[in-house]
Amino acid sequence: MTQPILICYDGSSEAAGAIDACAALLGPRDTVVLTVVPAMTFAESMAASASSVVPGGAFEDLNRAEALRIAEAGAAHARRAGLRAEARAEIAPTTWQGIVDVADELDTGAIVIGSRGLAGFREFARGSVSHEVATHARRPVLIVPPAAA
Repeated sequence: MTQPILICYDGSSEAAGAIDACAALLGPRDTVVLTVVPAMTFAESMAASASSVVPGGAFEDLNRAEALRIAEAGAAHARRAGLRAEARAEIAPTTWQGIVDVADELDTGAIVIGSRGLAGFREFARGSVSHEVATHARRPVLIVPPAAA
């Protein structure tokens, strides 16, 4: 497989575990470490609508810069694990859609994503990005469970 692998990274220990699993299972290869964020959080949209002082685009710029900072940290972790990694940040309405869209754009060989290990009502209430990615992706998805405590 010569296509790059897309690794989803949000700065969590589960995302770091996904990087480590990718390196251990797939060996040295090209990867893209992706962080996806919304253009504006709910709180930011409320602040932007309540004030004409802060334009909505300012929040998007700040969120994109923060996403790139997180992705760069993930790419550094991936390089330490032996992967050839580049960072990428994206703005998307939903995290899973941003991941699937980037995977399609790059025609990645697979998507690697950590899981928080939620199930049942907790998964329903909080949502599961890994579940949505696996449901909608048109390529293999490796879901890495959280490390045992």
